[in-house]
Amino acid sequence: MRKGVLIGAIAALGLLGSAMAQGKITVWTHYGGPELAWLKQTAANFTKTSGTQVEVVEVPFGDIQNKFILGAPQGQAADLVVSIPHDWVGAMAAAGVLEPMGKYATSSYIQSLSDVAVDALTYRNQLFALPMFAESVALIYNKKLVKEAPKTWDEFLKVAQENTKGNSYGFLYDLANPYFNYGWFTAYGASVFGRTAQGVDASQTRLGGEAGVRAVSFIKDLRYRYRLIPEGVDYGVADSAFKEGALAMILNGPWAIGDYKKANIDFGIAPMPNPPGGGQWRPFVGVQGVAMNAYSRNKNAAANFAKLLVSTQNQVAFNKAGGRLPVSKQAVQQLRNDPVVAGFSATIALGSPMPNIPEMGKVWGPWGNALSQAVQKADTNVAQIVAAMVAEINRALSGR
Repeated sequence: MRKGVLIGAIAALGLLGSAMAQGKITVWTHYGGPELAWLKQTAANFTKTSGTQVEVVEVPFGDIQNKFILGAPQGQAADLVVSIPHDWVGAMAAAGVLEPMGKYATSSYIQSLSDVAVDALTYRNQLFALPMFAESVALIYNKKLVKEAPKTWDEFLKVAQENTKGNSYGFLYDLANPYFNYGWFTAYGASVFGRTAQGVDASQTRLGGEAGVRAVSFIKDLRYRYRLIPEGVDYGVADSAFKEGALAMILNGPWAIGDYKKANIDFGIAPMPNPPGGGQWRPFVGVQGVAMNAYSRNKNAAANFAKLLVSTQNQVAFNKAGGRLPVSKQAVQQLRNDPVVAGFSATIALGSPMPNIPEMGKVWGPWGNALSQAVQKADTNVAQIVAAMVAEINRALSGR
């Protein structure tokens, strides 16, 4: 074989090997609108710099978890999912379809993230997704009616009662919703489960006892003692009242901010004051992260794209695209002049993630039913309701 032909053949093989190494990854996402456009542009940029093709596939949010669990072992799931809620992590990790991501992330990267975000996506001491964004409820107030966020319960109550008159209200939220109420439980010393060195421990149910009774009693007081939240108020009622300018303060999350801006409400965001006789109000925090298929055939490329997505630069860009709240400390610092980022980030830092273990699914029903029962009438027996709630949760957890 002539020398030129030999060199050409070697070069061709080299190019083929390079192409195979670059390969292709598939990404499932539930994003739409500007967020989907951001993801596709970031994928295109990654392809230019790495040579790896990235196929972005839109999958309905409600289908992703089950489709991924069933499809991954059969080679019918994406290399990455952008993104999954942290409370899916336990079930998906237990099913063996998530690749532990800690091996792809440096310690300096982990330290650059908010602690609550890392905790949320950790299951049995392994990080199973790289954090993209977080959310929690916070006190959102109409600056036309409330000049500054109240810092104590007495200040809060005074402002709320002064604005409760006629068809106007001082403070409303979905009173029987466990997610919205968790901050009151933590303030009085309760939690959903206990913890061990391995993480959340479902054998320790911590919503009851004296702490649970005090929390539920306070929630009931918001209706019957303080006369702030009348019967019939749910999420929709409270949300509509705030958008109409008839509500001074609401407990709500970042998902509502777009509508409040459209309604031209000049609002502020702050943590809730601690309730009377309670400690620090600490809400639930939800985190979404980029997860990798444990059966992926191109894990290195997938990991590199995942790390690009959650870089400080891209967390800032993602916030600009859709308003999501970054979990990178540097991104939060760069966006410090954004009142939405600053307000919710302060609240997220106080909170704790919803338990990401599968057993959490057994808690929501009994918890919500107990809250509904407690606020139905002024003379309900809170202690009995809380005891019955804990018993029902324990029965469900034990499979009886």
